[in-house]
Amino acid sequence: MADRDSSPVRQQTDADIRALDPMDHVRLRPGMYVGGVDAKALHHLVYEVVDNAVDEALAGRCDHIMVTLHNDNIVSVADNGGGIPVGINQDTGRPTLEVVMTRIGAGGKFGSGAYKVSGGLHGVGVSAVNALSDEMRTQVFRDGYLWEQVYRHGRPVQDVQRIREMEPGEVSGTIQTFRPDFTILEANEFNFSTLAQRFREMTFVTRRLNITLRDERIQPLPREITFYFEGGLYSFVRYLNRGRKSLHDPVYAEREIEITPDVKASYTIGIEVAFQYTDTSNVSELAFANTINTPDGGTHLTGLRSAITSVINRFARKSTLLKDKDPNFSGSDTLEGITAIVSVKHPNPSFESQTKVKLINPEVQGAVSQVISDAFSEFLEMNPREARRIVEKCMTSMRAREAARKARDLVRSGPSLLESTTLPGKLADCSQRGEGAEIYIVEGDSAGGSAKQGRDRHFQAILPLRGKILNTERARMDKILDNNEIKALISALGTGISEDFKTDSLRYGRVIIMTDADVDGSHIRTLLLTFFFRHMQPLIQEGHLYIAQPPIYRLKHGKEFEYIYSEAGMSEADILTKALKKYDNPEKVVVQRYKGLGEMNPDQLWETTMDPAQRTLLQVTIEDAAEADRVFDMLMGSSVPPRRRFIQTHAKSVRNLDI
Repeated sequence: MADRDSSPVRQQTDADIRALDPMDHVRLRPGMYVGGVDAKALHHLVYEVVDNAVDEALAGRCDHIMVTLHNDNIVSVADNGGGIPVGINQDTGRPTLEVVMTRIGAGGKFGSGAYKVSGGLHGVGVSAVNALSDEMRTQVFRDGYLWEQVYRHGRPVQDVQRIREMEPGEVSGTIQTFRPDFTILEANEFNFSTLAQRFREMTFVTRRLNITLRDERIQPLPREITFYFEGGLYSFVRYLNRGRKSLHDPVYAEREIEITPDVKASYTIGIEVAFQYTDTSNVSELAFANTINTPDGGTHLTGLRSAITSVINRFARKSTLLKDKDPNFSGSDTLEGITAIVSVKHPNPSFESQTKVKLINPEVQGAVSQVISDAFSEFLEMNPREARRIVEKCMTSMRAREAARKARDLVRSGPSLLESTTLPGKLADCSQRGEGAEIYIVEGDSAGGSAKQGRDRHFQAILPLRGKILNTERARMDKILDNNEIKALISALGTGISEDFKTDSLRYGRVIIMTDADVDGSHIRTLLLTFFFRHMQPLIQEGHLYIAQPPIYRLKHGKEFEYIYSEAGMSEADILTKALKKYDNPEKVVVQRYKGLGEMNPDQLWETTMDPAQRTLLQVTIEDAAEADRVFDMLMGSSVPPRRRFIQTHAKSVRNLDI
């Protein structure tokens, strides 16, 4: 046995122990407060400020929020709420406005007076945004005056100033203007579409609230959109299903449930829910707590799922659609094809973290289950034709699940089955495993041959696929697992599929789609993305999926040459014209157009597309799962009219594509 290292271990000293100011702690550990330092965290800063304004709307003091994107990554959020108090705070002796903006744990949402329900119950949100801002300016219209205070890195640079009297017609409210500190956050820009999707959701779950998003970075005509919906979640479900064929009108319920934890205390939970079955096999679920999207669900979503399954089983038994010998429908049977949204308003919600990704209040599950059980049972009794359609869909799902189970058992039965497929002859594996390894999914044997010769076999594996794989948007699991190309892909990655998916078993750190730069290549790439999104979504969420960016032209001028790559928003003809302008004698430039990867020599493919020192990889991410679900369903699903409208709309913006 080797000797233990005998070098002395230094003990902690008084100097090693630091008592950080809370605002310094936010700057040192931003992940604890806004989830990281990436683009998602950057947008979370805006959400925290807007959430405060939405809390004013929930309290009945605000009906309009204006979010404006300025140049230099400056954002302003204005509301017509009551305005942050500006008097002296009794606990600190400082102006309340300053306390709210600069003290972690300060806020008006800890009691039951000013806010009946609220999303920002931790007193962290706006002060954390302030701490992570290079500069922040708060303006308050209140008590007949405009008040203002400016901060740098979360600390005031001046006392609260009374700027002027409010003019006739001016209403109370707050304007928060900030510029993120990019010495802490990664360099990114605010994305209009990402913010728009979030604000659309907020207005669906907060009735009678207008949210306007304005982008003044676009000149001379700024881009602006206002969201306002009267129908609540009923309208939201119809919006999400606008490109799908529905089986019935949305089931909708809205109630308040009184919770009595003991005889001396009680409180009320507001519950709103809407759901609708479609002819697809996809499940779309959204859950909100005090208007905040909880992407990891929680007790409210668990209550919805269990209630729907229980009600359908009771109805199917009562109406003899399920016989005595038949097993009950499982949760996956009763949820297939559903679009469901649940929103709860709770006076004291508990979340897993400050970023509020999951609701954990145990009493919410029973309350939501009660509301859905009553409403859904009544709907099925009052609508027998639609009820039969729903049960028949569940029956079809159960049969497909059983067929898929048998197919899975075959796939799990071991290498003996897979050896009968083309996988062993196709996969050119690498010697490395895990984070440093990568697998290229390549279109066709020709490109696969170039990739195999050009790769670094120590860490790069090549899997050529023959032609276009199955469209998994339209296929059930048993058909998917019967497809040789998909079985080869599942086996190569080693992760399993759907509910059997295990990221820990992934054999490669990067999964890279590499297809030709033509229409067929784009189609194959879309088919693969559909498969990964529907059946291996954690692969995308955890940052393992990439798209290779091969060149589209090779320009040779004398003994010199360069590769030209595609550029967003430009046609290939325009890209080529732009590239040739750099040459004094463009007519002497020899232009080679790469129609396919197989046309490239192995050394060319390596230096342009596979060499980590020179290549460009496009990482696949999911900014908004609900919108991604809608787009995949529209582009790859069975309904033709929405896809035709999409093609007709976007074809007008494509110019002179030389493909």
